[in-house]
Amino acid sequence: MIGLTTYLEQAQTGVWDVPASFLPKVYFDAVNRAGGIAVLLPPQPVDEAVASRVLDGLDGLIITGGKDVDPARYGQEPHPTTDAPRRDRDAWEDALLTAAIDRGLPFLGICRGAQLLNVARGGTLIQHLPDVIGSTRYNLGNGVFAENEVAVESGSRLARLVGDDLEVKSYHHQAIDELGDGLVVTARSDDGIVQAVELEGVPFGVAVQWHPEEDAAEDARLFEGLVEAARDYREQMA
Repeated sequence: MIGLTTYLEQAQTGVWDVPASFLPKVYFDAVNRAGGIAVLLPPQPVDEAVASRVLDGLDGLIITGGKDVDPARYGQEPHPTTDAPRRDRDAWEDALLTAAIDRGLPFLGICRGAQLLNVARGGTLIQHLPDVIGSTRYNLGNGVFAENEVAVESGSRLARLVGDDLEVKSYHHQAIDELGDGLVVTARSDDGIVQAVELEGVPFGVAVQWHPEEDAAEDARLFEGLVEAARDYREQMA
């Protein structure tokens, strides 16, 4: 049972135009193909007890992509390009992730999920990459995913899953800056931007800046790795 956090945005279907929880189907398709059962986790009021009760029913967790993390969480004022904060989602995902780490529940962070992990561990973010690298190579806009090469650190869990070099699907204008506690960088692009991190001291704690759900052939191995770790977790807890 793999929990996936969801968006909470204004959405339209038929005559209805309302705030709604949703998640692109490619995410849970990737979980299903890897042998997992996808459980969607919409943002809602949360405390430690709620987060713990949710995780009692899960064997793994995915923190998905979406809008920018509130800069107030890492002590900065918002850049003009930074999204309006989704504080309910930030709080929900932070609580789930913190509880997952405490109990050793396997987790995977995707894009925003990697950034949220870094912030939850006390790190900071680059709020607008074009200001730093001088290009929009990671965010082409209009829903078009950019393709970028990343170099993976040999010997890392990520390397064991996907190899040492990988072409990935990018759609982000922010990235990890100062690294959070316990995190190790396990992939970068050729301009030095952090593309993946792993959390030390947990059975499976991997987060990538790209969108593996968009590449069923290459990045399926990330989801397979999570599901395998989730099976091991379930057996240990039985």
